[in-house]
Amino acid sequence: MPYDVTFKRLETQALLDLKGPQEALGAWAGNALPPFPDRPNSKTEAGGVTLMFIGPDHWLLRADLDHEAPLETALRPAEAPPEISLVRVSDTLAWFRITGPDASEVMAVACPMDLHDSRFGPEAASFTEAFALRALVTRCKGGFDVAVEQSFGPMVTDCLARITA
Repeated sequence: MPYDVTFKRLETQALLDLKGPQEALGAWAGNALPPFPDRPNSKTEAGGVTLMFIGPDHWLLRADLDHEAPLETALRPAEAPPEISLVRVSDTLAWFRITGPDASEVMAVACPMDLHDSRFGPEAASFTEAFALRALVTRCKGGFDVAVEQSFGPMVTDCLARITA
């Protein structure tokens, strides 16, 4: 029996990998970033830009692709001080949106992490596995956004198509 979900592969997302002490990144970026998340595996959003705290001194900045150039202009990665790193990695991940009444059930099959609302709320973002692949998972309205290495995009598309068939 197929699950009652809709999935779509999202357009390439602007994605910048940020590393370094939060204080140094915040001082360098000024108001170009949303507020820093206050705990690991969480995210904040402002002005169509999402900042995800994915590890010690490690964040991912995500936005629609049309924000990429303005973000790079504001963050000036080539001029960054040595204690921080700002690297554009937009083309490294394939993003999928899984929504619908059974989105949680699909993710329970695909992912070993407990994604129940009580554990993985709307502000959550974390690397885990999905369909036996390293994946970045975050909530979106009505479901989940899942990102995997770009080369595995066709495989995830196939897995999701089988679930909804």
